[in-house]
Amino acid sequence: MLYSLYELHHAALRPVRAMVEAQTQALKLPYLPMNYTAAARTLAAGLEVFSNITRRYPKPAFGLATTMVDGTPRQVTERNVLSLPFCHLKHFEREGCEGRNDPKLLIVAPLSGHYATLLRGTVEAMLPHHEVYITDWIDARDVPLREGAFSLDDYVDYIREFFVTLGPGAHVIGVCQPSVPVLAAVALMSADNDAHVPRSMTLMGGPIDTRISPTVPNNLAQEHSIEWFEHSVINHVPLPHAGFMRQVYPGFIQLTGFMTMNLDRHVGAHVRLFHHLIKGDGDSAKAHTDFYDEYLAVMDLPAEYYLQTVKTVFQDHALPRGIMTVRGETVDCTAIRKTALLTVEGEKDDISGVGQTMAAHDLCPNIPAAKRGHHLQAGVGHYGVFNGRRWREEIAPKVTAFIRQHDGNPLKRR
Repeated sequence: MLYSLYELHHAALRPVRAMVEAQTQALKLPYLPMNYTAAARTLAAGLEVFSNITRRYPKPAFGLATTMVDGTPRQVTERNVLSLPFCHLKHFEREGCEGRNDPKLLIVAPLSGHYATLLRGTVEAMLPHHEVYITDWIDARDVPLREGAFSLDDYVDYIREFFVTLGPGAHVIGVCQPSVPVLAAVALMSADNDAHVPRSMTLMGGPIDTRISPTVPNNLAQEHSIEWFEHSVINHVPLPHAGFMRQVYPGFIQLTGFMTMNLDRHVGAHVRLFHHLIKGDGDSAKAHTDFYDEYLAVMDLPAEYYLQTVKTVFQDHALPRGIMTVRGETVDCTAIRKTALLTVEGEKDDISGVGQTMAAHDLCPNIPAAKRGHHLQAGVGHYGVFNGRRWREEIAPKVTAFIRQHDGNPLKRR
């Protein structure tokens, strides 16, 4: 019912939005003298802010057309190398770099409300030094019911299948939520002596053990039963979406949670946008819209995956307690011996508290000390761990160096 009301709300706003957009265009006409007055600029700014906060935000593009490799610009082409019902494995192919023998790197993007494009900065920083692949998750509302369910167990299976697709000797980065299924997949592969087990895994800002430094989202999961989550936030996808009648955790509900955690900051940002538009400060206005085009673009999550994640990761703490199972098989992290482990945390992370990701080291006692690393980045919050200046200048070089150290294949120079 809630999802249907949400769709009805957007449908009802369409005529209003059409009038607003027409008026906005009229106020931008350069040959009308009144458009240069303070009153016209104020009205235009207000209409644009209204448009921004009421429109739908589609999936953004990665937009990474080029990269620099050893000082030489290279064309980048996005290609789906494997397509599964709930995810595409996307490869960023760099023109003319086939003979470099750069490490293959799988970036596992979060399936937690935002699209994989949220990791655009992560991919961009890794492209000059790696053959980069990323999990491009599909909005659950676009997956027909005939494709079946998707659970946390399926998530782990997908990761294992992606490693097989990349071949032996790959590396993996799990950003935030994927840290748990990545660690589980590597543990299960290690126990099976799978030849495709990655050479290194980097876990960044992930909820390995949420009993450590619990945050507001962690506490929310503890305060309510799994039945409460099922009854309060799970909805059926309405028409006309391809996933009609699929049970999902809707992206708009997730976004509401994101926004209310820092409501004052978001309101203030839109007030500043209003003033930037009045002043004609196009650069500041563009920076705002670029950020919110990404931040407000959200996707639905499969209900079974969402509920299983809440219970397994945030309520039962199954992985650190040694009781997590996948397809009935217990996840034993002590089986990991060959895969190097790097953990990265942000000092001001309010999603995954300090120490939650580093806990992975305690779960993997059989990884040699020489194949371990940990980095606590001062002055950054959750998103600063994998995006922004600190990521580019301080974190990414450490991740690249760690991967190179444990790759086993020296770079071929042409």
